[in-house]
Amino acid sequence: MKRSGLWLAAAAVVIYSVAPFLWIVVTSLKPSLEIEARPPMLWPRDLSLESYARAQKGHGVTSLLINSLIVAGGTTLITIPIAALAAYALARLKLRGRRVILSLILVASMFPQVALVHTLYGMIQVMGLVNTRPGLSIPYVMLTLPLAIWILASFFKEIPEDLEDAARIDGCGPVRTLVSVFMPVAAPGVFTAAILTFIYAWNEFFFALVLLTDPARQTLPRGIALMPGRFTIPWGEIAAASVIATLPLVILVLVLQRRIISGLTAGAVKG
Repeated sequence: MKRSGLWLAAAAVVIYSVAPFLWIVVTSLKPSLEIEARPPMLWPRDLSLESYARAQKGHGVTSLLINSLIVAGGTTLITIPIAALAAYALARLKLRGRRVILSLILVASMFPQVALVHTLYGMIQVMGLVNTRPGLSIPYVMLTLPLAIWILASFFKEIPEDLEDAARIDGCGPVRTLVSVFMPVAAPGVFTAAILTFIYAWNEFFFALVLLTDPARQTLPRGIALMPGRFTIPWGEIAAASVIATLPLVILVLVLQRRIISGLTAGAVKG
């Protein structure tokens, strides 16, 4: 009985979590008349890709997708090396006040975005990067670094000192030790930090709304938010663009789920 109850509870959680996405997928495959039908139809009579065609033709979803890939990928490629260097220094080097530094890093991640946007906008404007993809990556790197540093620092602390001593005997300096020893051993943590960074940058909306005004440089979340017209709401196009925005993350998580789970749970079962 207990096992049946657990299975039912797990099934309820899965259905509750997946149902909204499945409804968006079904909506994106309905013709316009069926989307607006009352009462709503649970399944389309005739599957149609017209919403995807209209989303591409009228809103340039492919361009939005490429922009999101560039921004999220660039943010991840910048954040992880910086976070790895900081995490190695805080976890393995004998630094005074490293606990205080880690606490300050955690506190910095708690500031609301609206409290930071004015200062960040001024900095990016001075650098001439407003309305550019690199300018959007700057606040993303700042916002994702604290979590990445904490994840990697927790992994680096668990690596045996014997490996570090062996690397030092072989003539490796701190950077070479980090690259050749720590990063491969802590691969689950590196993957976890990279994936979480990518997901955050992919989904972020507020800074994209403030820093990007050129339609050619908009990311998917901002582009989807601007799809509704003055008098109509194109539900089919919004659903199609939402599926396109969600599908890469679903595929990424399904392919790398073992590494994500091992990365998130390693700290809970080690020392």
